[in-house]
Amino acid sequence: MSARIPRQRATPAAEGGQAPPTSAPHRPPGDSGGPGGPGGRGSADGYSRTRDPRGPGPAHGAGLTLLVIEDDPGGSLRLPELLDADGKPMRIRTARNLTEAERLLTDDVHCILLDLALPDGSPANGGTGPTGTPPPTGPGPAYDGSPRTTTDGTGTHSTSTGTGTGTDVDADELAPLRHVLRLAPRQAVLALTTSGDAERGARAVRVGAQDYLLRDELDSRVLSRAIQYAVERKRADAAQRQLHESRLRAQENARLERGLLPTPLLDGSPLRFSSRYRPGRSRALLGGDFYDTVRTPDGSVHVMIGDVCGHGPDEAALGVELRIAWRALTFAGLVGDELLGTLQKVLEHERPNDEIFATLCTVDIAPDGHRAGLCLAGHPSPLIVRHGPATTAGAAREQSAPRAELLPYDNGGPALGLLPRARWPRRQVELGGRWSLMLYTDGLIEGRVGEGNQRLGQDGMVEMVRRQLATGLRGDALLEAAVTEVRELNGGELTDDVAVLLLDRER
Repeated sequence: MSARIPRQRATPAAEGGQAPPTSAPHRPPGDSGGPGGPGGRGSADGYSRTRDPRGPGPAHGAGLTLLVIEDDPGGSLRLPELLDADGKPMRIRTARNLTEAERLLTDDVHCILLDLALPDGSPANGGTGPTGTPPPTGPGPAYDGSPRTTTDGTGTHSTSTGTGTGTDVDADELAPLRHVLRLAPRQAVLALTTSGDAERGARAVRVGAQDYLLRDELDSRVLSRAIQYAVERKRADAAQRQLHESRLRAQENARLERGLLPTPLLDGSPLRFSSRYRPGRSRALLGGDFYDTVRTPDGSVHVMIGDVCGHGPDEAALGVELRIAWRALTFAGLVGDELLGTLQKVLEHERPNDEIFATLCTVDIAPDGHRAGLCLAGHPSPLIVRHGPATTAGAAREQSAPRAELLPYDNGGPALGLLPRARWPRRQVELGGRWSLMLYTDGLIEGRVGEGNQRLGQDGMVEMVRRQLATGLRGDALLEAAVTEVRELNGGELTDDVAVLLLDRER
């Protein structure tokens, strides 16, 4: 059975599913007295003015709320009893103009039914404006008949000539709709028109309404379905827009992170460089581990690997800063203790709190490739693989199999950021003629082995590399096999960042 919509509601808050405040008198939506009247911002009508930025959404177990905006002095518009998808009655609020609608539009409104025949109330048409602003008085500039460009609020520009035809007429007809769309960007909107003016309903959909309805077709089934469809379409559109924005942000973050990863500068060097990098953060390309390698004008090759404690975005940013600082200081000629001391100053100034520290390993290889300087700042010592003849017990013998072992790791210094006046000795090491030097972070050696708490450790890593070398693996294939085996031993993805570098000298 159809029920006539009351022109004024004595207790609008109660109909909206909210209890009216006991300290304020009840006023109908059209009552201009007090702060709850048209154009007011008070709460005498019992509605909260707080807008949820996430948009409207029913509370648990609550039904849908419909706001009807129509100006029908004769009261000819009748709505049937409306039920939502769960069979619960919909709450209905009514407003006779846009000013009342703005006051009644709260976060629990899900859908708006707007009568397109509503006067736009604009000063140009002798009204008071969409928000109750009186028209300007006094003489204005005479119109000279030249074209004028306007913006309709949706970003669309139209040109009018003041003749009352064309796009300016459409803009006038849909001015209330555009105002409602600006007023309620998160609510679904249904346009209501007559059967003889379906074209205006179609234009309303093009402007931004979810659908349009004809007055003589407002039965319970059609209207309930239209409201539910409009609400779900609005939610789907919002979800699709958020998904698109998330994808754009993810693509931008990926491009940024790729740009922050280093590009080795080894032009003119006989050394071959390989690397593997796996951040521990989910869906990230950059973690707290960092590395770099460059060749300076004197022919020396410098390589570095480090690890900022933690593996979040702040640690990743700090790692990038330390890597860039290391490259600049290396090209400036700093090595050993002087280089690490300066990097510690950079860390102390850039870290978010005093508890952040970073481990670091630097190796500077002489131009002939036979010797190197090694500095350790709380970092695991590199692994060296020597190929070719070896001398043992004072007697020379040929050993065709490569020999893998750790470089000396005693006499190192503390991690950067722990001690204010720390020192980092630079130790000379012999590399040999043909060798491979592997630098790594602790993510490679701290993975679990089996189901217990046992870790791979440095000794386990050396044994693993020896087995892989015995199968003939070299270069990229060796690094890929090492990272894959560590992951398999761990029983799944590693939770810490992993960075592994390999420098090969074949002659």
